[in-house]
Formats: sequence, structure tokens, C-alpha cells
Amino acid sequence: MKLRPPALPLINVDPYFSVWSMADRITDKAPCHWTGKPNSITGIAVIDGVPYRFLGEGEAPAMVQAAVEVEAMSTAVTMEAVGVKLELFFLSPLLIKDYERLTRPVSYLQVSASSLDGKAHQVIVKISVSEELCLDKKGQKPVVSETLVLPGGIKAAKMGGIDQPVLAVSGDDIRIDWGYVYLAVKGSGAAVGTEKGEMSWITAEADLSAEPALFAFAYDDIESIEYFGSRLKSWWNRDGKTIETAIAESYGDFEEVRADCAAFSDRLFRDAVRAGGEKYAELLLLAYRQVLGAHKLALDKNGELLYISKECFSNGCAATADVSYPSIPLFLLYNPELVKGMMRPIFRYAKTDAWKYDFAPHDAGTYPKVNGQVYGGVDPKLEMQMPVEECGNMILMAAAVCLAEKDPAFGMEHIDELAGWAKYLLENGADPNNQLCTDDFAGHLAHNCNLSLKAIMALAGLGEILKMAGRQEEAAQYESAAREMAKNWVSTAANGDGSFRLAFDQPGSFSMKYNVVWDKVMGLGIFPKEVIASEFASYKKRVNPYGMPLDNRKDYTKSDWLVWTATLAAEREDFEAFVEPLWKFYHYSPSRVPMGDWYETITAAAVCFQHRTVQGGLYMKLLEQSGICRVKR
Repeated sequence: MKLRPPALPLINVDPYFSVWSMADRITDKAPCHWTGKPNSITGIAVIDGVPYRFLGEGEAPAMVQAAVEVEAMSTAVTMEAVGVKLELFFLSPLLIKDYERLTRPVSYLQVSASSLDGKAHQVIVKISVSEELCLDKKGQKPVVSETLVLPGGIKAAKMGGIDQPVLAVSGDDIRIDWGYVYLAVKGSGAAVGTEKGEMSWITAEADLSAEPALFAFAYDDIESIEYFGSRLKSWWNRDGKTIETAIAESYGDFEEVRADCAAFSDRLFRDAVRAGGEKYAELLLLAYRQVLGAHKLALDKNGELLYISKECFSNGCAATADVSYPSIPLFLLYNPELVKGMMRPIFRYAKTDAWKYDFAPHDAGTYPKVNGQVYGGVDPKLEMQMPVEECGNMILMAAAVCLAEKDPAFGMEHIDELAGWAKYLLENGADPNNQLCTDDFAGHLAHNCNLSLKAIMALAGLGEILKMAGRQEEAAQYESAAREMAKNWVSTAANGDGSFRLAFDQPGSFSMKYNVVWDKVMGLGIFPKEVIASEFASYKKRVNPYGMPLDNRKDYTKSDWLVWTATLAAEREDFEAFVEPLWKFYHYSPSRVPMGDWYETITAAAVCFQHRTVQGGLYMKLLEQSGICRVKR
């Protein structure tokens, strides 16, 4: 990979168990949680009796970082010192269709040593994991630790807080303070231990002189999600499997898992290069673990799958509709069932007496408590709601799932809610009043042309669901309404020079029209091709060094919407040219955080958001090229 990741993924399982290196070299600073708070892990290699540091902070001299290679589920780092090469292979097997491995809270680190100078060397490596991985902050409370032997004779150490307030808190910039972190090792001379200093640590070591060592980092969160008053476990332990068994199983299938992860990554890279070039493909590889690692998979009490996102470094909302919406291209490509799991909490909440509105909810809680919408609080004037936005999001997600699966069943299961939200769009979507959209950081905006596009495409999408279900007359009514609204949109949004406005009442303004991408992805033909072509052509003069601004009000942009907008390009070279500044943003950005999606197009500084699931939207070009969601005419 030629791209320099702004943050290097190391351990990626879920929103709580997530460790990154946020520096040029993995020895420059302690590894961090995605929030940037320390999750200290250290690695020491004792080479011929002399200690050298290959991970994290410490007094021992740092080895030289010689190479880094990032794939969809792995990060390989080569470290060198005094004639020895260490190869570190971090693997988080987020295999998207294999729920057991996707949710199993175990991440690997294989370490091997070889000679660079032709001489024999003794190399003993030691990994140490701090209490920061099982507390919100170090020193928050006492921890207890122990060593144990797992099934198969695997040696491990365990650490957790002295009290266990399972699912007691929710929020954004917080770490888990319940459950237990595990560190295991398999290899020559394998040993584990516990240490106490300024912090408590668990340790594992092995002698690499004869063979590689395989370390495993694991986390038992006991219970994962509170769902409308019920406490749910994750998929992997839904039937009572213990973490000790899960770790032992992870050792048993490491080679198979590694091969499966490599095969997926290779296929993804090849497909992405064909769709949008090598730089585009690198963005997709880097985004993959971040997107899946900001979700938690569980089953509700009826046995239906739930895939709960956390709105990271925004407000911590759970199952946010306008965060799921941009993320779905990745999931439509590889497992549409997970999109259903994102939507079910919204559908369930919308059916309760607590939701009194004729438009769709924004969210279903604050992670990990999914008990009902929290965004906007008590809002009698509805000023903090996103009525057109969320109605459009839910209908379009349902339509995309039905088209991807070639089956209207999921949409028809929720047709009453979808039809009610479509009614709202018919009445309010053509020219939205002064309200928020998903880009709520930009503030309220009346007559939002891009928001109107979402309403139009949603109505067309619902028509496709009904058409697939054989309800042709109703389908024709929605399609006809969408086409009439589109015709009016073209005339009222036009600037007169081939471009179209930010707001209907703001001549000369501009914005990304990312919501119209579904017309191309689904092959609906609601808008004339020349309209989309002339709008895209107008963007070329708007591009700054690190991308096109979201609209004319500010110089910032959004990575997901940038790729959706680029997908409107008729030619691949135009797509590549539009996306290259995004690649440069991640490569050169001074903001060393997991892929930020809201950033400045002139300075390359991330504004706020990081580690968000919306980076699944980078897969939109690949989705469009696949034809998975294209209607059959």
C-alpha cells in the first residue's frame, strides 16, 4: 500500500475493543483506542540478551520500522535491529458473512524472527497489555488479574475491574469499564504473567529462535447491548459459549482464518482497482475494519439479527438512520442481511407509543443502550429532527436491500411504515422547509435541493419494492410522482449554466448532489443523463487540493459524499481524478486519527468525526459497478 494511513489499525473488533497506532511508527507513542485515549500495549524483543522495543512506549531503544502493509483485515509491520528482522502480523478476522468469526472478540498478533546478517540470534518477545484496555481511564478503580491455562494447553492472562457495572453507562467519548481483557500466547517457551507498577499489566512471552509465536488479544464484555429493556449478548456467546473456549477455537483455526481473510482482501482490491483505480482500492482496504469495527452484532429475543452501529465522535447515538444510510454500499455488496440488522431498531421504535410523529426516527438510543431516540432530546417544535432526511434514508435502504436480494420480502414486511414515510415525502419532500439533513453540522437549511433529491429517489425506490411485490398500480403512482417531482426539480434548481443550486432560492450556489447517485446505481432513469452530466462537469472548477467542498458555504467536505458524487462521473478517469484528492487527504493529513469523514479541503485537517461507519460509503463506486442493485427492465 502506497497510502500512509493516518492511523494504523491493530486490534479491531467492536466500538469498545479497538486499538490503533496514531503515529508514523508504532514505537513513537502508545497504541490508542479510536477516541485517541491510551490503550497502552508494549512489545519488547530481547535479542541476544539486550531488550529492544517494537511496539508502544518505553525505555528500551526502538527498533527501526522498515515496512508496513495494510490489507482489509490485517496489518503487517516489519521491524529491524542488530541483525534481526521481526515480522508482526496483526489480524482481526471481520469476515462479513461468517458471524461466528465476525463477532468472536479475538484479534491475533503473529510474531516471527529471522536473521539479517547471517548469524544465529536468540530472540525472546514479550507483549504487555495495560489496564487501560478494561477501564475508561487508568486508575479509575482497582483491577484484578490472574493467569490460566485454556483448553488445548494455551497459556493466558486475564484482567478486569474489581467491580463489574455491565451496561451501566452509555455515551460517545468513553471506553468500556466492565468485562475482562485476555492475552494468550502459543509458541516455544510460552509464559504469561501479571505485573503491577503505575498501572496493572498482563504479559505473555515466547522464544522465537525456533518458531513464530502466536499471541491473541481477547475481550469478554459479558453482555453487549441493552435493547428496549432487554440485555443481549453478542452472536458468539449467545448460547453461553465462554471466552476461554472462543480463544481456544481461534487458535485452532488461525491458518484457515488467515487464508480466508487474505482471499477476501485480494478479491476486494482487484475489484476496486477495476472499478476506480489503485488509489481508490487502497481507500477501501483501509476503511473495511473501521466500518465493521464500529458495529456490534446480536440477536433480539425473537431471534432476529441486529447490527448496532455507534456514531463515533459525533454524539454516540446507536442505530442512527442517517449514519447507516451512507454506510450501506459495503454491506449491500457483501451481506445485505446486515443492512436489515441496522434498520430493525428504527422500525421497532417507530411502532411504539413513544414515537408520535409521521416521519422516521433519527436513532434508537445511545450506544450501547438501544431504548429509543435520544437525538434532539425533548423537541416540541421539531427543530432538531430530520423528517425528510430520515424518511428518505429508511425507504432507500429498504429499496436497496430488496434490489440486492432480488426479493421484496423485507420491504413488504415493513410496508405500512414505509408507505407512511412516503406519504410524508409526497407532502413535504419536493421543497423541504427549514430543517436539518444528515449534514447537521452545517445547520438548518430551507429549500435544500439535495434533500429534495433524497425524497425523489426514495419515492422511486418504494415504487420498485412494490413493483417486485406485484403491486403494479401502487408502484406506478410512486414512480409517476418521482418523475414529476424530478421534472420540477430540474427547472427550479437550475443555475442556468448547467449546474444546480444548493437551495432553490439561492441562485449561483452549489452543492454536491450525492443523493441522486441512486438513480445511476439502481438504473431508474428518473433524471435525464444530461442533467447529471452537466452537474458533474460543473464540479471540476470547485475542487480544492484535498477535494470538493460539500457546498458553497464552507471549505469542508465529507469523504462518503465525495465518493458518492464521484460515482456520478460517466468516465472512469473522471472518477479517479475526483477521488485522488481524498486519497491525498488521508496520506498527508496532520490529523492522526482513524479515517475522518469530515475534513477541510484546503488544510487536510480532520474537523471532528473519526472511526465512523459512514466510510462504508466509499464502496459506492464498487456497488455501482457491480450492478447488484440495478433494476431489471
